[in-house]
Amino acid sequence: MIGEAGLLTALHAAGYTMTESDPDYVVLGETRTYSFERITQAIRLMRAAPASSRPTPTSPVRQFHGPLPATGAVAALITKATGIEPYFVGKPNPLMMRSALNAIDAHSESSAMIGDRMDTDIISGMEAGMETILVLTGLTTQADAEREPYRASRIVESVADLIPDLA
Repeated sequence: MIGEAGLLTALHAAGYTMTESDPDYVVLGETRTYSFERITQAIRLMRAAPASSRPTPTSPVRQFHGPLPATGAVAALITKATGIEPYFVGKPNPLMMRSALNAIDAHSESSAMIGDRMDTDIISGMEAGMETILVLTGLTTQADAEREPYRASRIVESVADLIPDLA
């Protein structure tokens, strides 16, 4: 298991037992503390089906003045070393969005996905049949959004721009 404590807690709450020998799954989540030792351990444990929280290759971190490697980048490293492709359970997997909608008893026709990334947030909302709203507070710029072969329903500068719609 590589990743944030929150993911570990969620897996425990769902009834999974963590082990470092002969696991059913190797789960990779985003963290700022990847280590060579933990990545090597994941590669060695890949006898089972790997799962990764999401394929995002970078994460914007303003205090470091640019993107940092994220889960997708580390998953690519492990894939290259093992030849095994992971199954991504997070965005943009439509199963995640449908499960979330079911959990809150919502319907895609009356819900919206608001996010700052075209490659995860917007595409996952689109694939789940939701209205999609891109906010330009993350890595995706207006020009980036216009280069994509798919479009968000709306593009706004900030989530604050949506407040009038809630009134």
